[in-house]
Amino acid sequence: MKILFIGDIVGRAGRAVLKHNLQIIKEKKQIDFTVANVENAAGGFGLTSKLGEEILNLGVDVMTSGNHIWDKREVYDYLARQDRLLRPGNYPPGTPGRCHFVGESRQGNLVGVLNLQGRVFMPTIDCPFRFAQQEISKLRETTQVIIIDFHAEATSEKMAFGWFVDGSVSAVVGTHTHIPTADARVLPEGTAYISDVGMTGSYESVIGMQIDSSVSRFLTGLPSRFEPATDFPRLCAVILDVDETTGLTRSIEPFVVDSY
Repeated sequence: MKILFIGDIVGRAGRAVLKHNLQIIKEKKQIDFTVANVENAAGGFGLTSKLGEEILNLGVDVMTSGNHIWDKREVYDYLARQDRLLRPGNYPPGTPGRCHFVGESRQGNLVGVLNLQGRVFMPTIDCPFRFAQQEISKLRETTQVIIIDFHAEATSEKMAFGWFVDGSVSAVVGTHTHIPTADARVLPEGTAYISDVGMTGSYESVIGMQIDSSVSRFLTGLPSRFEPATDFPRLCAVILDVDETTGLTRSIEPFVVDSY
């Protein structure tokens, strides 16, 4: 089974490069199931229901997110009604939305997707390691194929988590930092891992935002309004080749499409 995981979609540039390339990628690479992180899709901060539905209609099967999913207030209702939009599960009980989804691949195989968030240099929430243990056990009652979006700042936390769940899930794909890392590998027990898949958006930017305002904030220490950049759009993703019977991964391939 071929699973495509697309890194954080940032603003209009990210949505455009997704729109122009997703179906081509799916056909060329014979993709069976597609996951995309969408927490920055609406103007670089959050998601609206309108944009969420547009992304699903392009051919994304499940949308994951992270700490920025809360930036647009209207998403609270959307999280409650759209099963295919996930938020990190280790937020406290009572938080709107759900953290996992089980869907069918193109070939009719079940795929579980779990969304978690790290705690190092991030908001103080519940332990993703302990929470993952519970959720993985539940998902494995339904399917052996489980993909985790681990949305975190610290590479050390991401790597520790990858080793923690090695052999019990198909893949741990890191998101949030928007810079693709060069450490894609299959761990010894069969779990694919990458610290950060990268973003889908403008790479003539500072992690997707316009350069001048980003540099100004570092120079002056003063707040400045961030706007998504638009130049040099790139889609960053990984393609996972997963054994649908065991849930273990044969290979992980970083995949990049420049411009459109």
